[in-house]
Amino acid sequence: MAGLLGELHDRLRDRVREKEGRAVDPTAAIVDSQAVRAAANIPRSTSGWDGGKKVGGRKRHLVVDCLGLVLAVTATAASVQDRDAAVGLLDGLSTKYFPIRRVWADGGYAGRLVDWAAENLHLTLEIVRRTDDTSGFVALPRRWVAERTLSRLMRSRRLVRDYETLPVMHEAMVLWSMTMLMSGRLPGRHPAGSARSAAKQ
Repeated sequence: MAGLLGELHDRLRDRVREKEGRAVDPTAAIVDSQAVRAAANIPRSTSGWDGGKKVGGRKRHLVVDCLGLVLAVTATAASVQDRDAAVGLLDGLSTKYFPIRRVWADGGYAGRLVDWAAENLHLTLEIVRRTDDTSGFVALPRRWVAERTLSRLMRSRRLVRDYETLPVMHEAMVLWSMTMLMSGRLPGRHPAGSARSAAKQ
């Protein structure tokens, strides 16, 4: 089932990219994560505490293209550091989407991951940081694309809290929600309208 859903999602994403005048294969991407609270049925073995966000549950890690369309997703315990989860994400990304050579990320991905990506995957991981004098919400270059996607996913009731016993099922729910969003985008409707449809799941 997951394989069929993934294929449907990827085919729709290709069509959306073509509709927007983009090549099917992206050449750049953005990585980000979002911690969500876990429902009572979530096993403690696959959940944890995100000290930075003060959230107990799981964390979904996304890689999106420059249109905000999902290229890769993985779900982990909220205690898993972004840079640790990104190792597997970026490795799979470079295998599936060979043309990608640049990935933007926030400060949570800085450090050894930057060197690892360059040496092992030939990827340029560019860290986009907030300046010291920045206060409140600011749409930072490139990063805002992934943040917008995460925000749209939160309009899906099923993704506001993690209800899935298995992390792989949470990943499937992310793909399903994105499939709903993209199916509404293809006929030319505003993304907000399709997001409301996805929220009714």
